[in-house]
Amino acid sequence: MTDGIAQKTCTPCRGGVAPLTQEAAEGYLSQTPGWELEEARLLRRNFKFADFRQSLGFVDKVARLAEEEGHHPDICFGWGYAAVSLQTHKIKGLHENDFIMAAKINLIAGS
Repeated sequence: MTDGIAQKTCTPCRGGVAPLTQEAAEGYLSQTPGWELEEARLLRRNFKFADFRQSLGFVDKVARLAEEEGHHPDICFGWGYAAVSLQTHKIKGLHENDFIMAAKINLIAGS
């Protein structure tokens, strides 16, 4: 269920913690429908839209969320699409924050 993890807030990552294991990441993945794991180091999802304006609007909302949460995804977008990836660079892997952001991005996307 997306609502549970989406209610959490990202905490600042200062490094010095181990990234999530594959098993732990897969547990969080069940709370973030549509997202895919890439070797438990990266979380990725592609979104489709009718046109460039909708893609840009989505990216703008995600950017505002990222600033509020202090956790920033990598985003590539263009006409009719946005590709979003998340990872915690300081630990070179995934952290709970990445899944919190994924769940909140799902809410923005309406899925």
